[in-house]
Amino acid sequence: MKQQRLIQAELLEGAPPELAWHSLQDLVRINRYFRGHRIMRGLLASVAPATPFTVLDVGAATGELARQIHSWFPQAAVTSLDRNQSHLAHAPALRLIADASRLPLAPQSFDFVVCSLFLHHFPDAQIVEMLAAFHQVARRAVIVSDLERNRLAYYTLAATRWIFGWSPITLHDGPVSVQAAFRKRELSELARKAGLDTAHIRRHMPWCRLSLLAARLRERG
Repeated sequence: MKQQRLIQAELLEGAPPELAWHSLQDLVRINRYFRGHRIMRGLLASVAPATPFTVLDVGAATGELARQIHSWFPQAAVTSLDRNQSHLAHAPALRLIADASRLPLAPQSFDFVVCSLFLHHFPDAQIVEMLAAFHQVARRAVIVSDLERNRLAYYTLAATRWIFGWSPITLHDGPVSVQAAFRKRELSELARKAGLDTAHIRRHMPWCRLSLLAARLRERG
């Protein structure tokens, strides 16, 4: 396992729609069986009001997280944002085709900005810029769930391939994603550089996840 983050090309990005779909469904199952959804639900529940609120899901792909949030919080209105139109075609309304590094949104236009298994695709400098932009768009909090870089995460998909029947794209991209993922101190430093002074970083083991919750001061406590 590399001591530093290593970002390499993933097959999903250039895969034709019919092949990409199988890998995107694998991502849904990974979040379901390896606690990705449960972690995000807990984070949102810790800050979500009982009244209606809005969520921007950045890097939403098929919009599965939007479906989950609707089931957990019926009062939530979720907008799924992705730059890949073919991925986003499967997402529920509301949908926004846009680049996460250039959000076409006004400051504080959503209560929460969330992303899951997304940030690790980008170099550190771009992550800092995106986190700062997320913080500007969010009225209440920025919430991130992503991979932790460790050996267990690196070998998990290969070890479970006979149980879950992961697609070839997933089996390739999974270890690549882990190599690009974070250690707790790294994500904490990126949040600090982005100006997320209230960011709380937490490890979720044995699920090989890190979470970040940066609530605005008026929403804490």
